Amino acid sequence: MYKVVILILSLVCGVRVGKAVEALPETTVASSFQLYQELGLRGEVNFPAFEQALKGFSRYASGQDRLLVLIDYTKPSTEKRFYILDLLQKKLLLSTYVAHGRGSGDNYAVAFSNRPGSYQSSLGFFRTGDTYMGKNGYSLFLDGLEKGINDKARERAIVVHGANYADPAVLKGQQRLGRSLGCPALPPDISKQVIDTIKGGVLLYIYGLNKA
Repeated sequence: MYKVVILILSLVCGVRVGKAVEALPETTVASSFQLYQELGLRGEVNFPAFEQALKGFSRYASGQDRLLVLIDYTKPSTEKRFYILDLLQKKLLLSTYVAHGRGSGDNYAVAFSNRPGSYQSSLGFFRTGDTYMGKNGYSLFLDGLEKGINDKARERAIVVHGANYADPAVLKGQQRLGRSLGCPALPPDISKQVIDTIKGGVLLYIYGLNKA
């Protein structure tokens, strides 16, 4: 599996392969768009979000990585904007709705923070951790990988969990999903499936434009 994943990275991202993964160069627009097309993401995932996610994947990935989670907060909460991508099989495994922090905006997330008490979502790359049972039920720890951007995720208790306010059914009564305290909260009927798919060290990237 290690050799296969490294081969995929070398073909898609221009990675040099040796005894170990060397410093990974920036992906090109051409190689990113090629994979974007092969994954069948046109009309589903915004290319700028995917391109940035792939660049970071080639920077943070280890030889065992094959899944990439992308959250695109440039989309409104009324649309699916949480994606699980299998870069080895070149498949979009799942897309669903996801809430953002109440301090980040209403239907659109426009402000982001790493500060405790901000109730805002954080941008950048995370690795998923272990699962636990908390006040929001079955939940998944996130560790922020970018200093000053999201590295206080544990301190802020920013986790993946299910929430009734993230269920798209609420859209019938209002023009947006409910909002979290900063967590990427998922519809409760799919949250366990998602968490079990991405737990234990998967890279997760949150894309957005900080307009605050």
